[in-house]
Amino acid sequence: MRTESSSVIDIVGVGFGPSNLGLAIAIEEHNAEAAAEDRITAAFVESKPQFAWHPGMLLPGTTMQISFLKDLVTQRNATSEFSFLNYLAERGRMAHFINHQTFFPTRREFSDYLEWANEKVGADVYYGTRAESIREADGHLVVDADGPGSRVSLNARNVVVAGGLREALPSGVTASPRQFHNHRLLDHLAAMPEPTNNRFLVVGAGQSAAEVVEYLHGTYPNAEVHNVFAKYGYVPADDSPYANRIFDATAVDEFYAADETQRAALLDYHRSTNYSCVDLDLIRELYRREYAEHVEGERRLFMRGASRVVSTEEQPDAVRVAVENMLTGEIEATAVDAVVYATGFTPTNLGDLLGDLVEPGELTGGVDRDYRVATTRPLSGGVYTQGSTEQTHGLTSSLLSNIAIRSGEILQSVVSARTLSYSYSA
Repeated sequence: MRTESSSVIDIVGVGFGPSNLGLAIAIEEHNAEAAAEDRITAAFVESKPQFAWHPGMLLPGTTMQISFLKDLVTQRNATSEFSFLNYLAERGRMAHFINHQTFFPTRREFSDYLEWANEKVGADVYYGTRAESIREADGHLVVDADGPGSRVSLNARNVVVAGGLREALPSGVTASPRQFHNHRLLDHLAAMPEPTNNRFLVVGAGQSAAEVVEYLHGTYPNAEVHNVFAKYGYVPADDSPYANRIFDATAVDEFYAADETQRAALLDYHRSTNYSCVDLDLIRELYRREYAEHVEGERRLFMRGASRVVSTEEQPDAVRVAVENMLTGEIEATAVDAVVYATGFTPTNLGDLLGDLVEPGELTGGVDRDYRVATTRPLSGGVYTQGSTEQTHGLTSSLLSNIAIRSGEILQSVVSARTLSYSYSA
């Protein structure tokens, strides 16, 4: 149900991906048990025209890297009707999933789960609406946004920013139909000019890069696929039980309480759980393919480790790429149909959105344990962030694995602050 834009809403969420979807579910479950006067009102703005979770990277066969139990709700409320298990039951696949004997659904299935949860919760979302700024007025916060054909201003007691991540391209690279980030791979491939060189080049050594290599190698059976990366070879992801404790909800408390030196050390120790690493099964599959090609004497898959792209030149029917072997200094030029940059993401710059509400540096160092941005001066409402907190809250800052707990903690903070405000008023 659409919230009256003139009213002051308890929570206005900026962005409506999985993080704020999890928050919307937590709010609905809170309201279902709360007295009328204790219920929380909420509305969200989302720049995309409809709910979607990385549709351009839903490659066939790719699986989640987290357990289905780390869904939107289970770690916060194991009996929730929004759980992945209830999704399976409603889809009629419970027995089939059990027989599958896995904790890791495919990304396509998890995407369907997220869309199912979105439809089930029925949150008040302004789609096709991009938040431009957050300001103060009349004792509350105001989120100004550009909507379809008109501007929207939503009055808020609290704002929860879940801006997600932005594609990171190497310095000097300009996106084009033949050079693009992997994030929207399927869309870009569909729009790419007809291949004439039968050759692709993928930059990067992480999970996404390896998945793109596998997909291109299988989808274009007549094309070469070259993977260029600075490492000598892929590094296996560490998903062992003890290392995975870094993603536990209790680890956030311990990480937050630690000093900056120890936090930095832990992030460095456990980067292989999340960054620039590849599932061992996928590494073995790609090696199997490459070795088979060696045996057959017909090469299509080329792993070019200890290498880097030194230049690219767009031509009418190709991209001319120069690749340097950093061990020998040898530079080889080749023409490819497309360069795919699996070069990661950067956090959304919340400073642009928050403007004068925060001082420089507050978003990286001044975030309270409940994800509320600590500001130099008191604000007319709370500003919370789902993301951009890796330095203070650990590796789960922008990951799916802690959405259930994180959204519950933010909601509890909002509820507690409102209760305290009411008690002062009384």
